[in-house]
Amino acid sequence: MYPRKIYQKLKDHLEKKEITVLTGMRRTGKTTLVKSLLAQIDSKNKIYLDLQVLVNQDIFSPRNFDEIIDTLTKKGLDFSKKAYVALDEIQLVKEITGVLKYLHDNYDIKFIITGSSSYYLKNHFTESLAGRKKIFELFPLDFSEFLVFKGVLKDIPKIDFKFKNIKEVEYNLYTGHYNEFVEFGGFPQVVLAKTAEEKKGFLEEIISSYINVDVSSLVDFADRQNVYNLIKLLASRAGNKLDYSKLSRLSGLSRPTVKNYINLFEGTYLISKIPVLTNNIDREIVKAEKIYFCDSGLLGILADVGSGAKFENAIYSQIRQLGEVRYFSLKSGREIDFILENLNGESISLEVKETPTEVDKNSLAGLSEQAGVARFHLVGKNKAINFSDYIWGGSI
Repeated sequence: MYPRKIYQKLKDHLEKKEITVLTGMRRTGKTTLVKSLLAQIDSKNKIYLDLQVLVNQDIFSPRNFDEIIDTLTKKGLDFSKKAYVALDEIQLVKEITGVLKYLHDNYDIKFIITGSSSYYLKNHFTESLAGRKKIFELFPLDFSEFLVFKGVLKDIPKIDFKFKNIKEVEYNLYTGHYNEFVEFGGFPQVVLAKTAEEKKGFLEEIISSYINVDVSSLVDFADRQNVYNLIKLLASRAGNKLDYSKLSRLSGLSRPTVKNYINLFEGTYLISKIPVLTNNIDREIVKAEKIYFCDSGLLGILADVGSGAKFENAIYSQIRQLGEVRYFSLKSGREIDFILENLNGESISLEVKETPTEVDKNSLAGLSEQAGVARFHLVGKNKAINFSDYIWGGSI
């Protein structure tokens, strides 16, 4: 198994009584992580059950909880001592939270569960398993994980995110890999694929299964094509402000329907919405949110977007786990792409430019001052005139 940054946190949580819940976009590697965790447990009193298998779903269907215990006992578990139960794709079994709650409260069972839908897991589990679970979110690979999967690095760097100027020798070493990362994204299966055609094929499968399995399992809709068309419209607007009225007009769906679907897409990890940083209501736009996709490779499959949009989306995918992400915008139209808050107790402005210039640097300095943010960085992908003055996206 290739290492993931989240792995140690999951491993540490095995010692807790709480249910370990691992969720995220499909094909991000949840099953692999859970199986690896289970293998690390120094006990034979454990079991892994894939709930995509109908027979395994039936185990948790009976209203009689003792019958569930009997079935699991026949499968080799001993409930007179601590047992470990890993359940994959938990969202496929309706009303299973009641079963988990009863078993968690009455037996010494450590549950490790996965699900592809935060929309289901976060909302439903919050009420049913309050105080009994901790949710961990798994995203596609960031660039340092990508380099490990490609065999360039042996281990993930201890310093996960470095906002620093990159040396030219590092640029020359990593730039080809970073271009691939921006183009095809960080889904593990895609990263490990050998050819561009294979990578595109896997990305197409991911979006198809997302619509046909994840979305269809959560909402009842008559026309999958409408949903797909709306997703493609959103992809063509990645990095831009949401305009629900325009999306409604272009998609042929009502404005409330468009808004509901977008909330669903965000709840199931396909997209993210980021709000504006508001300090001066008179000068700033306060309502419009910007949209980004979970993965730049998936974005490229869905819409014919430029390299700059993919690069900006790739940067967002790397910083979203560091803290609260907002953007800054004046009514004049001048903007800062990202304001990363709560990073070591401070805020940082990040402006993304494929080939940064001195003008970009000066503009960012002025806007950051207006936003009340002292620290700022220009993030570039291509060499700048004064190369040492700029951060390269691959250093994040």
